[in-house]
Amino acid sequence: MSNISLIQKINESLVGMQSIKVKEKLIFYRLLATMTNAWMSLVKSIQVLWEQEKNPVMKSLLGVFVVELKWGKTLSECLEIYPNSFDESEVWIISSWEKTWKLNTVLLDLANQMEKISSISSKLKSAMIYPAFIVLVVFAVIWIMMVEVVPKLLEIFEDKEALPSSTKTLIAVSDFLSAYWSILIVLVVVFVIFIKVWKKTAWWKYLFDKFMLKIPIFWWLNQKLILSKFSRLLSGLISSWVSIVWAFDIVATWVGNEVYRQRILLIREDIQQWIKIWESIDWDKLFPTMMVQMIKVGEETANIDSTILKVADFYDEQVDNLITTLNKLLEPIIIVFLAVAVGSIAMAIMQPIMNLADTVSGG
Repeated sequence: MSNISLIQKINESLVGMQSIKVKEKLIFYRLLATMTNAWMSLVKSIQVLWEQEKNPVMKSLLGVFVVELKWGKTLSECLEIYPNSFDESEVWIISSWEKTWKLNTVLLDLANQMEKISSISSKLKSAMIYPAFIVLVVFAVIWIMMVEVVPKLLEIFEDKEALPSSTKTLIAVSDFLSAYWSILIVLVVVFVIFIKVWKKTAWWKYLFDKFMLKIPIFWWLNQKLILSKFSRLLSGLISSWVSIVWAFDIVATWVGNEVYRQRILLIREDIQQWIKIWESIDWDKLFPTMMVQMIKVGEETANIDSTILKVADFYDEQVDNLITTLNKLLEPIIIVFLAVAVGSIAMAIMQPIMNLADTVSGG
C-alpha cells in the first residue's frame, strides 16, 4: 500500500507540473454543464468524464477530482490544486456560484468567455505565422545567394578595385557571411535565449511590454487585445459577485502585459480609496476615451458587468478586422521587400558586367 501511495503521489505531482490546453478545458466545462443541468451529481458527472477521457494528463486530473469531491471538497477547491491548468479567475468565478443551483449556467458562460478570448488570440497567432514563415524564407534565399551564388558569379572579375561601390559592398557582405555564418547563428540563438530569460524579470518585462506598445500598427492591435481580455474577465468576475477590489487584483495578473498590470493595480488602490473606476483611468492613454465613457455609464447605472462586456465585444471585432487587414497588406509588403533585396543583389552583379560590355563595344 505504501508503494501504491508513493506512486500516486509522484503521479499527482507530475500532473500538477503539466498544464491542460484551453480546448480541453472548454470541453470539460461544457460537458460538465450539460450533465449537471440534467440533475446528475457533480461526482457522478466527473466520474463519467474520467471514464471516457483519452488524454492521460486530463484523465489523471479528473481521477483526483473524483477522490477529492468524495472527501467533501468543492469543484473550485479541486481546480485550485492545479494552478498551472486552471487560472485564479476560473476558481473564483466557479466558487462564487457553486453554492447556488446555477453551476451549469456559470460553467457555460465561463466556457463561452474563454472560447472568445482564445479565439481572438489564436487568430492573431495564425495571422503572424504566415508572414513570419515568408520572412524566414526570404532571409534564407538571400543568405544562400550571398554565400553560394554571389562568390561564384564574381569570380569572373579579376580587378576587384575597379568594380563599382555597390558591387564592392556586395562582395564585402558575401565574404563576411561566408566567413562568420556559424558565429552569426550562435549569436542569434544566444540573443533569443537572452530575450526569453530577460523577459522573466519584472523590470525588463515592463520595458519589453512598454516597447511592444510603441511599435507602429502593432501597438494598436496589442492594446485592443489587452483591453478585450481586461473587459471580458472583469465582466465575468463582477457578474459572479467577486468583490471589485479582488476582481482587479485577478485581472492584473491575467492581462499578460506588465505595463497594464501595474496600472490596473493602481486602479485597485484608487477603488480602495472610494475613487470611481472611470475617474481613475480618465485621461490615461492606456484606456481609450470610449472605454472610459462606457465604464462611467456602467458605474452610474450600476450595470457595469454587462456594459463592459459590450466593450469587450467591440474590441474583439476591431481586432478581428485589423488582423484581416494586416493579412491582406503584409503579403504584398513582403513581396516588395523580396523584390527590392533580390533586385539590389542582381544590379550589383550586373553593373560591372554592363560596364565591361560598354567598354568592349566602345573599343
